[in-house]
Amino acid sequence: MKEAILYKKLNGKVQCKACRRRCVLEEGQIGFCGVRKNIKGKLRLLVHSLPNAVNVDPIEKKPLFHFLPGTLALSIGTQGCNFACQFCQNYDLSQRREIIGVRLTPTQAVKMALDYGCKSISYTYNEPTIFIEYAYDVGKLARKKGLANTFVTNGYETEESIELMKKFLDAATVDFKGNGNPQFYLRYMSVPKEEEIYQTLLMMKEAGFHIEITDLVVPKIGDSLEDARKLVRWIVENLGENTPIHFLRFFPHYLLSNLPPTPIEILEKHAKIAKEEGLKFVYIGNVPGHPLEHTYCPNCGKVAIERYGIEIVGWHLDENFRCKHCGYQLPIKGEKFMKEKLENLKKESQNRK
Repeated sequence: MKEAILYKKLNGKVQCKACRRRCVLEEGQIGFCGVRKNIKGKLRLLVHSLPNAVNVDPIEKKPLFHFLPGTLALSIGTQGCNFACQFCQNYDLSQRREIIGVRLTPTQAVKMALDYGCKSISYTYNEPTIFIEYAYDVGKLARKKGLANTFVTNGYETEESIELMKKFLDAATVDFKGNGNPQFYLRYMSVPKEEEIYQTLLMMKEAGFHIEITDLVVPKIGDSLEDARKLVRWIVENLGENTPIHFLRFFPHYLLSNLPPTPIEILEKHAKIAKEEGLKFVYIGNVPGHPLEHTYCPNCGKVAIERYGIEIVGWHLDENFRCKHCGYQLPIKGEKFMKEKLENLKKESQNRK
C-alpha cells in the first residue's frame, strides 16, 4: 500500500484524478475501481507492488502488431477496474473486490522482464490506469534498462494521468467495445460518458504514444455497422489512416454467457467498412487462421508479416520494416529491438522450407 500521486485533498475528503470518474472519497471509502482508498485523508493505492497476474506474453497478444513485433512482454495486472463490463474475460481480476496478489516490487518486475528476455513491460489484464502509480514506478526503472512500456487500456484516463504516462509510456492499445455505442457503454459497462475516450485518444496522440485500436464486436447488442463506420471515420480523421484496428471476436463469458460467439462474417463486414473508410491496417482477432491476422503491404498488397493467432510465422520485411516485395516503408516501430528476432525468424523460415 502506497500513497497515490494522482489526487487532491478536499477538507478531509480526497478526489482521485487517475480516471475520468474522479471519485470523491470520504474517510475509509474506496473508489469505484476497488483499489484506491481514503485512509486518514490520503489516497492510498492498495495494490502497489501486488499484482495478481504476471505472465510473459508475445506482444502480439496485447494486441500490438506494429510495435516491437515478434518480441516478448512481461505482462502485469492487479485486482479492480473502473469499468463494470458484463462480458469481461478477466472478471475474476477486474470485478473482484478483494485485495490479493503476489509481492512484486518495481525492481523485481524489471529484473524479471530482463531475465526472460522481454523487450517491454505491458500493464494489462485489468485497467492499468487504476494502478498507474505502480506502473509509473516500474516504468521509469524499465526505461533506464532499455525496456519499453505499454498500456492495454479502456481509454478513460484524465489529463493528469496522461501527463504522468508521458514520463514512462511508449505505446497503448485502446479497447473499444460494442463499436463505441453510448447506450452499450452505459447499459453493459456502467460508463456514462464514452465520448471522453476520444478526448483521451487525442491527448495520447499529442503525447506521441504509439496507438492501436481494438473493438470487441458483441453480437446482437453491440455489432451495429453504422456505429462501426462512425468509429472508423473518427479514427481516420483524428488518428490517421495508418492506425491499426483490430476487430475482436466476442465469446460468451461472465454475465453475458447467453450470447453466441460473434459470427465471423460480421467481423468481416466490420473489416470491409474500415477499409472502405481508408484505414490501411485492418485486423480480425480471436479467429486463428483468418487471413486478416496478417499484415499486408498497402502498396503492393502482398503479405508483409504472416501470423497464426499471436505467433509470427513468416516475415517479409527488411530490418527497417520495408516491404521485401516492393520496398514500401511500413509504419512499424521498434527497429533497434528487431535484429536478433529477424535473424531467428529467417532461420525458422528456412527450416520450414
